[in-house]
Order: sequence, then C-alpha cells, then structure tokens
Amino acid sequence: MVITDAGVLKGRDPVETCRQAVAGGRGATIIQVRLKDAAPEEVLALARALVGALAVPVIVNDRVDVALAAGAAGAHLGQEDPPLDRLRPHVPAGFLLGLSVGSPAEAERGRAWPADYWSVGPCFPTANKPDAGVPLGAEGFGRLAQLAPAGTPVIGIGGVTVANAPTLVRAGAVGVAVIGAVWRARDPAAATRALRAAIA
Repeated sequence: MVITDAGVLKGRDPVETCRQAVAGGRGATIIQVRLKDAAPEEVLALARALVGALAVPVIVNDRVDVALAAGAAGAHLGQEDPPLDRLRPHVPAGFLLGLSVGSPAEAERGRAWPADYWSVGPCFPTANKPDAGVPLGAEGFGRLAQLAPAGTPVIGIGGVTVANAPTLVRAGAVGVAVIGAVWRARDPAAATRALRAAIA
C-alpha cells in the first residue's frame, strides 16, 4: 500500500506519481489517499481522479463519506474514528474498512470490530507521522499481529524500507504500507518494485 502525503510529494502531480507507483502491475497493489490538512473537497477530487486513473483499489484515510462519494474501494480508519461495527451496516458489500492498531489495548478494542485488515505500527522510526508513537520493532509488530482475529490480514506501517520489510513479513505481515520509501525515491516505480520484491 502506497499512501499519498502532500508534504512528501512537494508539489508533484499525485495522480501521475501514483501511476508510477502502480506501473506495470509490479508495484503498489493499493493506494491510500491521505491528505491530513486538506479540505474534504480536495480529498474528494484526488480520490476521484485516482479511482479513474488506476487499475488497483483506492481507499481514503479517515473519511468514509468521501470514499463513498469518490467511488473508492474503501476507507482506512483510526481508533478515534467512528467504530467499524457502526459503519459496516451503512457501506456497500465489499467496501473495505481498514483499522490502525498500535498497542495491545487498541488490538483488544479492534478485535470486536469487523475490519478487513489491520495496519499495525509504527514499526520503525518515521518522520511522516509525528504522533505515531514509540516504534514497535519487528517483534512488537509480531505480537500485535497475533492478536488480530483469525483470517484478518495484517500489514506493517511506519518507517518501512526495502531493508526492514522482510523482517515484518517473517513476523506475520502480509504486506506493508509506505510513504517515504516510495515518494522520497528518485524513481517511485523502481522503489515500489523493490519493495514488492523484498516482501515476496
């Protein structure tokens, strides 16, 4: 999963850069629209543009309403967002609802919610989310991943690189979510392919 971030993209066209990250079917398998300080209209416009431009699922961070309006595949929610069990009856069948989990307490709370996947982190130090909390490391990630309900995929997030991504897979991750590892690279397409290869 590659996550958009206006601060890291620094004015580059997000649609074109996401095309590069997905390119050739060997890159990102899902794109998350995350524009923390943007107006809902701006998030909606980008989500719609990406849905129309990409062959992979697009999900929206925090905003289920924006995701639905954009025709996106789903939404990614934090612990402070409306609980997934309340949201699930109001979204279409097949609409993805992902959940952030960063501690045993959050894992325990999240076990009762019908999430399609857990995003566990921060796994490693990251500059892209100042309030992310203390890094879990691969072992800490693995302990939380084991708390996910049976059959719920778990991905690692936070400071993920080509070098450390395999440690998360060995600890139970089915994939990873990244910002800097792709958007700070000179060639986003090559960076995403390298990540895919590292976790294969």
